[in-house]
Amino acid sequence: MAWMDGKSMLLHAYKHRYGVGAFSAQNAEMVKGIIEAAEEEQAPVMIQIGQKAITHLGLEPLKEMVVQYAQGATVPIAIHLDHSRSYTQTMRAIQLGFQSVMFDGSSRSFEENVRITRLVAEAGHALGIGVEGEIGKIGGVEDDIDVSESEATITTTEEALAFSEQTGIDYIAVSIGTAHGLYTKEPNLRIARLKEIVASIDKPVVLHGGSGVPDAQVKEAIASGVAKINVDTELRQAVSQAMQARWTKEPNNLVLADVLQDGIEAMKHVVKHKIRTFGSDRKSSFML
Repeated sequence: MAWMDGKSMLLHAYKHRYGVGAFSAQNAEMVKGIIEAAEEEQAPVMIQIGQKAITHLGLEPLKEMVVQYAQGATVPIAIHLDHSRSYTQTMRAIQLGFQSVMFDGSSRSFEENVRITRLVAEAGHALGIGVEGEIGKIGGVEDDIDVSESEATITTTEEALAFSEQTGIDYIAVSIGTAHGLYTKEPNLRIARLKEIVASIDKPVVLHGGSGVPDAQVKEAIASGVAKINVDTELRQAVSQAMQARWTKEPNNLVLADVLQDGIEAMKHVVKHKIRTFGSDRKSSFML
């Protein structure tokens, strides 16, 4: 298998102006499908382990699941802990050998967010693990995150620079107009603000809420310095709708392997489209 730490993976993408898809997986079939799609596109990928999946299945089993399905993979893969709000959980992921971790202290005060994120960065860097932090509040609903539109804030260049310098993180999630979950209207990314932030911090930016953002806006964001794009909702949507369609046609079909395969094939189509949109297809040979 071709494990790669998150920092090296995203620095390459940032330097060459393409994006790495960070795809969330909630079960074995999704893990398998993401890796298959990455292999078929010869693209580096991050497989994200999120909080809802951890609640149901556990951190260790999910990590080992990815390890097992990655056996024999030829493309660069990083296992990423997504939106951890617990210092203890983040440290456990580092101990388990995740290649990338995110501590999300965006709901805390700036000072507390900096303090804990800096501790995570120090531990991650000691073991060669990429570290992500977040500044600004990204709206929407995902797993245990629920930020209303009125609470969401656009990250300022000044706070992004201060947060980056004071924590030492490798890549930074900022709020530039995306939202977690399903969009009720087409998002409008603040590309000008993104460019200001990138010019100031000169490190990879992470785009949360990548599901449902028009391809043209995503490409413009990547050209402006976004190197990691999180995709979750569109994957779950593809799996669920394909399975529902099979059961609508065959309500008595209890062969879960067949029904799940329909869902995974639909999800793979989404993953491959995202990889091509992000420009990460055929990039694996340049990274290894």
